Amino acid sequence: MLRAMQKIAIGTHGVSASIGNTPILHDVDLQLSAGRWCAIVGPNGAGKSTLLRVLAGLLPSDGQVLLQGRALHDWPARERARQLAWLGQAETGGEDLLAWDVAMLGRLPHRAWLAAPSEHDHAAVAQALRATQAWDLRARRLGELSGGERQRVLLARVLATEAPLLLMDEPLAHLDPPHQADWLATVRAQVGAGATVVSVLHELTMALLADDLLIVKAGRVLHHGPCHDPVTHRALVAAFDGRIAVHPVQGQWIALPHVQELTHAD
Repeated sequence: MLRAMQKIAIGTHGVSASIGNTPILHDVDLQLSAGRWCAIVGPNGAGKSTLLRVLAGLLPSDGQVLLQGRALHDWPARERARQLAWLGQAETGGEDLLAWDVAMLGRLPHRAWLAAPSEHDHAAVAQALRATQAWDLRARRLGELSGGERQRVLLARVLATEAPLLLMDEPLAHLDPPHQADWLATVRAQVGAGATVVSVLHELTMALLADDLLIVKAGRVLHHGPCHDPVTHRALVAAFDGRIAVHPVQGQWIALPHVQELTHAD
């Protein structure tokens, strides 16, 4: 009832998707509330990244994707790009671009064709680079950066868009623990300002710091609920066939591997 009263940022109805001839998603229905951080988790091959790409409009699907209650394909491309920012997994291209110019790409939906960046564009890019601790990288080429540095610049591009919905696929890839903590602070700041964040994460303990977990298995939504809810914890353990356990540690939940005893035949 509470979710029905909340504004829905993005949702799906009866969505199925395939890659090549292989079905990946099966009849997915979901509603993601605005102003919250939802982490998508599940075993390898569950369809997490495929689902995120469908939400971003990057992969054809059957069924319907609704952005702010409006069919995704009904949004004009530029208008949709102002509402939804995407960070993909292991993005390539633009190796010769300076980090500043990569972040400035996030402002393209706000600029007229061939128009020079405005004062606000420059301010948004500077703020995004500072927020991701990438300001000192601004004059370096993307191809010169380490994996972690590159990821921070790409995140700055997403933030520079100033979109109310941020979709991120494996955003913690290549980030060391301090920069993972910085990413968490950035996400919390975005949500605190009213944005919605949807992220695919393999780091289950980090995912449990989100507002909600969307647990996917075998191309279907197994569970969608608050991270603090014991029902969510049980669903998470079930999704990984009992091979993890969720524990409270110093006021937060962590997920650890659960090593099962091996039995040996005589």
